[in-house]
Amino acid sequence: MDATLTTYLMLAGGLVLLTIGGDTLVRGASTAAKSMGVSPLLIGLTLVGFGTSTPELVTSITAAMAGSPGIAVGNIVGSNTANILLILGVAALITPILVDRAAFRRDGWMLVIASAVCAGAVLAGRIGFIWGLGMIALLIAYLVVAYLGERSVEDAERAKYEHISEDAPDARGGLWAGLGLAVVGIALTIGGARLLVDGAVVIARDLGVSDTVIGLTVVAVGTSLPELVTSVVAAARKHADVALGNVVGSNIYNVLGILGITAMVSPLDVPPEIARVDLWVMLGATALLVLFVRTGMKIVRWEAGVLLLAYGGYIAWLATNAA
Repeated sequence: MDATLTTYLMLAGGLVLLTIGGDTLVRGASTAAKSMGVSPLLIGLTLVGFGTSTPELVTSITAAMAGSPGIAVGNIVGSNTANILLILGVAALITPILVDRAAFRRDGWMLVIASAVCAGAVLAGRIGFIWGLGMIALLIAYLVVAYLGERSVEDAERAKYEHISEDAPDARGGLWAGLGLAVVGIALTIGGARLLVDGAVVIARDLGVSDTVIGLTVVAVGTSLPELVTSVVAAARKHADVALGNVVGSNIYNVLGILGITAMVSPLDVPPEIARVDLWVMLGATALLVLFVRTGMKIVRWEAGVLLLAYGGYIAWLATNAA
């Protein structure tokens, strides 16, 4: 089947629906949670992070069930790479990011652990139910420890997660309005994922490239748009630490939550090219983030430029080796 204008419109429409759906879900869930008296800390730790990762979740599950593991795994690996090199690069270019040492010690280690788990799963070649179950268990343990730890003290890290909650858009109305919006957001996200995956598969075949390349680029960046919006808004409001927390949290969710749930729903055979190159790019981006943070506990504009140049180089390499 040749990719036609209709196919490209499907792809664009899927990206739009994913972006609107993710924002609507966060807006509705945050409003409902606040109306029920849920603490801003818990909202920041869970609803916002998981809500902005919903496009990756739905897209990866949809791709896996459609028999396109390249899109499913490439979406997660590519999103984590884009989150660090592209999104954090843009955010730090707007406002240099000061890092709380104690906060990054905990979340940074979990990011490293999640990245190592992802590497083990990808190199294993097949990510099945047991891998997925272990990832979900690790994510739950992390959230419990984080919530209990931050609830017990009034410090900058607790304030950061509460800022995340404050930066999440609210909807007018109370519990039922919020729940209604959340349902609409889920429906839009599912519809957008279906259009995106179907369009991406057809375009990949028409261009003679693998599903994996499309998953690593168009799908990965498209599903990362909610993180981009959240991080840019946070940086513009001088909550640059929230932008860093959003990226780190999203990358943890992507591996432990999205890859974990997807593997439990439909086991994934990892395309060899991801294990050869793209996994190592993601791990290199993670190492670069940790290096920049550890040297001065901040990410300044020249470092943001390095992140953006690295992402541009990676995309250029993918483009030249796509055939």
